[in-house]
Amino acid sequence: MEKNKIFVNDLEEIVTLESTQNVSSPSIRNGDDVEGQRGTEPTTPPPENRTYNNKFMRSKFMQTLIKISNKIDNMGVETTGIDRVPPYQRGTIRKQFWQVAGYWIAATGSLSSMSSFLLGPLVFDLTFTQTMTSGMVAMLIGCLVAAYCSIMGPQSGCRQMVTARYLFGWWSVKLVALAAILGVLGWSIVNCVVGGEMLAAISHDRVPISVGIVIVTVCSFIVAVFGIKQVLRVETLISAPVILTFTLLYISASDKYELAKEFHNGDVINHSTLRGNWLSFFSLCYSITSTWGSITSDYYILFPEETPKYQVFLLTFFGTAIPTLFVGVLGILLSSVAMSYKPWMNEYETHGMGGLLWAGFERWNGFGKFCVVILILSLISNNIINTYSAAFSMQLSAVWAARIPRWFWCIVGTGICFICAIVGRNHFSTILGNFLPMIGYWISMYFILLVEENEIFRRFFLHLYTKEFPVLHEGIKAETEGSKTKSQRSQRFNIHVLKRNHQRKTIRYNWDKWDDYDTLTHGYAATFAFLCGVAGVVIGMAQVYWTGPVARKLGDYGGDIAMWLSMGISGLVFPLCRYWELCHYGR
Repeated sequence: MEKNKIFVNDLEEIVTLESTQNVSSPSIRNGDDVEGQRGTEPTTPPPENRTYNNKFMRSKFMQTLIKISNKIDNMGVETTGIDRVPPYQRGTIRKQFWQVAGYWIAATGSLSSMSSFLLGPLVFDLTFTQTMTSGMVAMLIGCLVAAYCSIMGPQSGCRQMVTARYLFGWWSVKLVALAAILGVLGWSIVNCVVGGEMLAAISHDRVPISVGIVIVTVCSFIVAVFGIKQVLRVETLISAPVILTFTLLYISASDKYELAKEFHNGDVINHSTLRGNWLSFFSLCYSITSTWGSITSDYYILFPEETPKYQVFLLTFFGTAIPTLFVGVLGILLSSVAMSYKPWMNEYETHGMGGLLWAGFERWNGFGKFCVVILILSLISNNIINTYSAAFSMQLSAVWAARIPRWFWCIVGTGICFICAIVGRNHFSTILGNFLPMIGYWISMYFILLVEENEIFRRFFLHLYTKEFPVLHEGIKAETEGSKTKSQRSQRFNIHVLKRNHQRKTIRYNWDKWDDYDTLTHGYAATFAFLCGVAGVVIGMAQVYWTGPVARKLGDYGGDIAMWLSMGISGLVFPLCRYWELCHYGR
C-alpha cells in the first residue's frame, strides 16, 4: 500500500533519469558491490587514461600495491579511495551525528585554531577589544562558508573535491585539488613543529623539537591510514581530554587576565595602519574556519542520502563555531597578557606557541607539564584529518593516481610533512605562518561559485543540463510531440524511478555520473571566473611576500582584502559565463 501511495502521488510529475535505466552506482556497474573494494572507471575513459591505463595496471609497482591492498583489507583499512559511497552502505543519522559532532570538537577546538588568534596582539598590534571584535566576527563568517560546503556530502556520497568536478570539470579540478593539498599539508607541517616546540618548552630544551615532530607525525599516520570510520571514532575520543585541558588552561592562567587590557596601541601605530592591520587580521581569522570548506563533505559521506540539508548545515556551523570560539578567546587572552607581561613574552620569543602555553600552565608545575603534553593530542587530531583528506586530493590529480590505494597516498603525505618539518624545525613555522593564509584565498572563490551553481543554475536552469539529464529532455520532447513509445511509458511505472526522481527535485545533481568524463562539465566558466578572481587576490593581498596596490593604501603594512575582492570578481563573472557554457555544451 505504501508503495502504491508513493506511485500515485508522484506519477504526474515524474521525469526519468538516464541512470535509472542501469544500475545506479558506478561501483556496482563495475561489479564492485562489496564494501572495501576499489576503483571505478568512467563510462568513456578520459584522454589521459586511454593510452596508459593497461600498461600502468600491469606494471610491477601496481601489482605489488594490489597484493598489499588485498592483505590489509582484512585488517579493516579503508581502500575505497575517491569512489562514491552508495546509499545502501551508509549509517543512520543518529549514529553519524554524534561521531561528526565529536569530530568537529576535536578538529576545530585545537591548537591549530588557537594559533592564528594569537597573532592579533603579537603581530598586528591589536588590543584585546580590537582583536575580539575583528577575530570573532570573521570566524563566524568563515563558519557559514564551511557549513554551506558541507551540505554536498550526504546527498552525493562523494568527497568535497570530487563534487567540485561538477563545477570545474575533469581537468581544472586538479588545480583546485592542488591548492587543497598545499593547504592541509602545510598546516600539518606547522602542527608538527608546534608539537616539537611544546615538548622543548616543558623540558627546558632537553627534549629536541625533532622528537615532538616524530610523535605527532607517527600517531597521525596510524589513525588516518585506517579510514573514515576510525578517524571519526578517534576524533570523538580525543575531543574530551583536549577540551578539558583547555578548560584547565583557562583556570591556570586566570591570575593574569587583568593584564590583558593593559596593552594600548595608540602610541605604537597610526590610525590608518591600525585599520589595515585590523582588516588583515579579519581575513586571517575568516580563513581559520572557511578553509574547512575544502574537506567538510569528506566527513558526511556516511550520512543517509535523504538527510535534511539544514541539519547538516547547522551541525557544521555550530560544530566549527563553538569550539573555535572557545579556544580563540583563550588564545586572545594569553597573547594580550604577553604584550603586557614580560615573562610570558620571553617564553613566546624563545619557544613560540609552545612556550606561551607552558607559561599559562607554569604555576601548576608538574601537572602543568602533563597538561601541555595532553594538548599535543589536539595537534595529532588535526593532522589525522589533514593526512586523511590530502590523500583524496592526490588521487584526483590523475586517473593513474586514483588507481593507487588511498593508504599509499597517506604514506606520501606523511613523508612530505615529516621531511619538511625536520628540515625547517627552527624557522619553518614562521615562514608557513605567513604563507598558509595565501592558500585560503581560493576557498572564497570556490564558495561563491558553488552558491551560484546551486542556487541559480541548478534551481532555475536545470533544463539546460542536457548531458547530465538526457532522458529528462527526451521525455519532455516526447510528451510535447505526443509520441511516447511503449518503453517510455513503461519507465513511468517503476517505483524505483519514482523514488529517485523525487530525490532529484531536492538534490538536483546526477551523482551517478561523478566519474563520467563525457557528462561532467568542461569547467570553462568556473575556471575563467576563478582566474579572474586571482586578479583580485593579486591587487588585494597583504602578505610578507607581496602587498597588492589596493592593499598598500591601507596603512604602512597594507590591509588584506583579497578574500573579498576575489569573491566579488568571481561572483560577477561566473553567471554569464556559466549560462553561455550550458547553452553551448549542455553541461
